[in-house]
Amino acid sequence: MPKLLTTIPHADGFHMPGEFEKHDGCWMLWPDRTDTYRLGAKPAQAAYAETAIAISQFEKVTVGVSAAQFKNARNKLPDHIRVVEISYNDSWMRDSGPIFVNNGQEVRAVDWDFNAWGGLEEGIYFPWDLDDLVPRKVAEMEWLDRYKANMVLEGGAITVDGEGTLITTAQCLLNPNRNPDLSKEEIEKYLHDYLGIEKTIWIPRGSLHDETDGHVDGLCAFIRPGEVVVEWTDEKNDPEYDIIMEAYELLQKATDAQGRKLKVHKLHNPAPIYVTHEETEGIDSVEGVLERVAGTFMGPSYINFYLANGGCVVPLYNDPADSVALETLQKLMPERKVVGVKSGREILLGGGMVHCITQQQPSAKSK
Repeated sequence: MPKLLTTIPHADGFHMPGEFEKHDGCWMLWPDRTDTYRLGAKPAQAAYAETAIAISQFEKVTVGVSAAQFKNARNKLPDHIRVVEISYNDSWMRDSGPIFVNNGQEVRAVDWDFNAWGGLEEGIYFPWDLDDLVPRKVAEMEWLDRYKANMVLEGGAITVDGEGTLITTAQCLLNPNRNPDLSKEEIEKYLHDYLGIEKTIWIPRGSLHDETDGHVDGLCAFIRPGEVVVEWTDEKNDPEYDIIMEAYELLQKATDAQGRKLKVHKLHNPAPIYVTHEETEGIDSVEGVLERVAGTFMGPSYINFYLANGGCVVPLYNDPADSVALETLQKLMPERKVVGVKSGREILLGGGMVHCITQQQPSAKSK
């Protein structure tokens, strides 16, 4: 039976690998909230299915589904994608799911606290009790021993290089609605102890109006040790121009845990997306859940891709920049096949993108 460990991952020789390293598979959760997704969540389900199918050409995919939606999801997903029944509050596996660590011989799960991106005062929905149990359930299904970290951390708040470097935003990790009793130094100690991080690079802010309080996974990502891709715009009237410039300049000057100066690649953004009245009409209005309002800026980003075994799965937005983004990423990662998910806007309407709805499970020997 998998054990709840009382030791510390770093002391046990475990660390979080980079997403670009070898995976045993990918985890997702099936969307079914009608107060988050429009039209009974049917368009979102189609978008999640498209994402799962795209990733499954590169690695195994497991989709967790509620009992009520099991038959529907099983019918909408091909047989080579595993569908398992699991209870949860919402479908953001990147944030509510476990973060996996390895030591070259074994994989273990780290179970962080989850409070729906802000807790009772600022969280997006209530309750989140079932989401907070997802890491334990995944670990037990995979027969993996588990560490419990007593700190709120979402997977979308970080990107790592697998060699001791982590990038995050102060807007998110230092937000009082996450860990008000922890100092910056204490948070860095948790990252060191539970993920094997030797150096944390702090970007001040994440995407504008981000419901997650500035997650880094829409702003920049490691594609290999020493190399990051950062979102970019030449348009000074873009709502995120100042944020992007700030992040780019900081990363240009940064060095990683190995002392290397980061190589920073630009990836042009699509045009800004604003929620239409039509897109809000089909969403149930429920007290305690963040309301989707017509005219709200949603920060689309190609950076929110998922790196699979030999692949890169990218959200697309029916924008002229889509083809340029695919071409740019293919040149940056010639060792991978870059594919697009056409329904990226539909996922974005729920509050995230491709990376937000996935979580990689690394192999024991991920390099």
